[in-house]
Amino acid sequence: MESPSKVVLDTISQIPPNIVSLIHHESVRDLTKVGLPTSNFTLEATGNATYQNSSISNTVNPPVTPPFYTGLHGVNLILDNQLVTVLWVSICVAASVVLIMRLVQRFVAYIRKIFCMATKPAQQRYYAINHSMIWTWLKKQVIYAPLLRKRHNRELQLSSATNYGTLPGRIHFLLLVLYALSNMVYCLLLDWKTPEKGALFAELRGRSGILATVNLIPLAVFASRNNLAIPILRVSFDTFNLFHRWIGRIVVAEAIVHVLAWMAAYIQAKGKDATPAVFNNNPFLQYGLAGLIAMLIMAFHSLSPLRHAFYETFLHIHQACAFLALLGIYVHLEMASLPAFPAIRAAVILFIVERLGRLGRLIYLNFSWKGGITTVFVEALSGDASRVTFQLPRHVKIRPGSHVYVYLPTVSLWMSHPFSVAWTNIESEPCTTRMAWEVPKTPNSLERQAVPSRLSQAPTSVSLVMVARTGMTRQLYQAARQQVGGKLHLRGFLEGPYAGHDSLTSYGTVVMFAGGGGITHHLVQIRHLLAGAQMQTVATRKIVLIWSIRDTVAMEWVKPWMTEILHMEGRREILKIVVYASRPSQPINVSKSKPTMQIVEGRVDPGSVLDEVIPTRIGAMMVSVCGPGALADEVRAAVRSRIHLANVDMNEESFTW
Repeated sequence: MESPSKVVLDTISQIPPNIVSLIHHESVRDLTKVGLPTSNFTLEATGNATYQNSSISNTVNPPVTPPFYTGLHGVNLILDNQLVTVLWVSICVAASVVLIMRLVQRFVAYIRKIFCMATKPAQQRYYAINHSMIWTWLKKQVIYAPLLRKRHNRELQLSSATNYGTLPGRIHFLLLVLYALSNMVYCLLLDWKTPEKGALFAELRGRSGILATVNLIPLAVFASRNNLAIPILRVSFDTFNLFHRWIGRIVVAEAIVHVLAWMAAYIQAKGKDATPAVFNNNPFLQYGLAGLIAMLIMAFHSLSPLRHAFYETFLHIHQACAFLALLGIYVHLEMASLPAFPAIRAAVILFIVERLGRLGRLIYLNFSWKGGITTVFVEALSGDASRVTFQLPRHVKIRPGSHVYVYLPTVSLWMSHPFSVAWTNIESEPCTTRMAWEVPKTPNSLERQAVPSRLSQAPTSVSLVMVARTGMTRQLYQAARQQVGGKLHLRGFLEGPYAGHDSLTSYGTVVMFAGGGGITHHLVQIRHLLAGAQMQTVATRKIVLIWSIRDTVAMEWVKPWMTEILHMEGRREILKIVVYASRPSQPINVSKSKPTMQIVEGRVDPGSVLDEVIPTRIGAMMVSVCGPGALADEVRAAVRSRIHLANVDMNEESFTW
């Protein structure tokens, strides 16, 4: 009986040479099962394979050992696919753990809210106490913990002009280290015993290349403002942006290893004949090199000092290089039909869909056949700040704690900046619900009630406070000041709203810390909680707002909105406001201070505030902070040192970039 190898050889001998040359690299592994040596196959840069056998005359070429720097010769496709699967499983496991924790938290918060929203303060005592020491320890040592002692969002600076970024939290650092180490281990799982150095280089080239390409998928997802994982996992865009930056660095490192491994195999095979001329008239290599150069530019100009010093320039260059990198890698993989091509195709699709989604959201929010186009009203205020109101052409629901991205083409072309929503003309949901379902008793009450009903569907206006620093905010402030009365009317657009998924309605006590313009993050939340407390649709019965500012002139920024809050029903029983002015330009009249509204000269001490609130807390307690990194770090330290005294959670709103 003839051997399988001889049968296959006889069959191949009957095939014309032009057909043999079209055998793809997957056939190489199939033929090894029947005893054919894969070294007799030449894999070209295009991914095609040609079989050589000296016993077949006039139909195939003489035996030639294929070089390890071309095609897939020496690449361990089976192990590559297995490691990619392990990588995806690890990502899914991490996401599943976070999802389970969030679902448990949301379930507990929902039950707590349902039980407490119609009860008296004394009946929330059960939820004011910690019932799990393990969960308390995790929050203190892992979830809310900075990397070292205190510093987390306070920027690392050697001078006022040089910013070196921030330190990740302990949980973020742990995840990033595990992810980086896993990618390093995957790259080093090679056949170190092989006698052929070229084979080792080829295996490393294939491994690093496919890992770099696959990592482009989470890289694209984490950079997306419309990332579905944000509302599902309740993880902020700021956190995903942190992961995006570090995964990008991992991708660049793997791409460099990929090129160096190819270069080492090429030099090892060619010796003195190795020359850069190999790139001439070779689109496959040229596009790959273009993708690498684009990634190197992104890695260099994304360093924190350059990114913070020239942010607008950085953003334009970053987006252009991202497009070029994806284009170069896509063509590089598509020309040779390499196994990593589906990954780059997925990354490109995600990149395009996210941009189209943002464009569609922008058009929907700012253009309407009936309402026209969004208009913007800017008012220059004392303390170098602008109050900016966007009048949208349609009704849009804005959740408490949301932020939007602002486009002002006449001031800063094509640039978008994030700002917390300070105020809207749309009332909180509890009030809207009550007005919609109440049955009027008299014709007069019917007339009065029809007005809020119509207003609830009126076009939405969104107000922001932009503190003038550098770039767009400073230019806008100067432009408004030059106008008569310090008011400016121009065209602009909003994108969003985003976030707003951190609900505070299940907490009996809410303590809010704000620094400077960070007050805007809390105002709509306060209005929402006060209205809900009157309607008994939230558990909140105690709100403490601590606002730290340099000068009392900053109070003008939010005066009309704060006045409306102070006149809300039941405000005195629930809300207490303390304003700390560290450098007041005018003496503070202490006699005007009231128990529920105080102005104090000096700096705020978050620990002292919590020491005063914790003994008199009602139910579960939330500490929310939005402001400079130094203030956020002080609040974090105060919460962690007292987290064992009460059932306390913490939420930090930040825009690190």
